[in-house]
Order: sequence, then C-alpha cells, then structure tokens
Amino acid sequence: MAVKQLEPGEAKTAMDEAENSVYLDVRTEMEFAQGHPEGAINIPIAVPGPAGMVPNPDFLNIVQKTLSDKEQPIFCGCQSGMRSQMAADLMARLGYSNLANVQGGFGGKVENGALVVVGWRDSNLPVETDVNDSNSYASIKARAES
Repeated sequence: MAVKQLEPGEAKTAMDEAENSVYLDVRTEMEFAQGHPEGAINIPIAVPGPAGMVPNPDFLNIVQKTLSDKEQPIFCGCQSGMRSQMAADLMARLGYSNLANVQGGFGGKVENGALVVVGWRDSNLPVETDVNDSNSYASIKARAES
C-alpha cells in the first residue's frame, strides 16, 4: 500500500480532522528537543553510532508497542521527509494502514540548493520544544521495554 504524501499544512489539517491521530517524529532526540510539531512523539529511526548515524535497532519494536492500533492515523515526519518516508515504508510492511509521510518535514525539503517544500516550522504551524514523559524517546522506550 502506498503511503500518503502530505505537505505540512495538509498534514496539520488532516490531523485536526482525524480522531486519535499522532505525529510520529523520527528525527534524533537532539533534533526533537530543538523543536517539533506540537503534540508529536519521538521515536528515532536512526541513532548516533561510533561512525555516524546507524539504523535504530529498536525502532519497529517500540513503534509496535507504542502505536499498537495499526489503523490509527499516523503522520510520520523528520527534518525534510526522507527518514520519515523510510519509517512509513517499514511500518506499512508491518500492516499499518493509515500512514502519511510529511513532505518537507520540520525544516523543509531542499533540492539542488532550492527550497521545494516549506517545512512545518516555517509554515507557521504550532511548534514546541517541551520534551517530557509523554513525548520523549527515553520515556517511550522505557515504557515499551517494561
């Protein structure tokens, strides 16, 4: 099944209209802490390793334990839309059926040096920097592993 592609404004409208929707921010914990869509949760698809970023080996397990309703509307976002597309594709293979990739992500999509999709932050959509027990990767991971 193809993952829906939405720009940030379209994603915000769809999230407001969909009951029980969630914005799944798959950026690193550091990126998430610097700002994220209001109400987002953080489960990174990649984590820092000894030689740079590596796939998060716990990603799918934590997603399945945290977002157990595979029909729940889930909007996957990252910095520009690339990592979130990978996350949505992985989740679709597990049977998640109501997925959207946020093109432009949080910071915008750039091609050949030009901004082609304005990101969530620069679309004047609600942003927060609060990292707490309900949205942080550390807390979500601890609950999933308990």
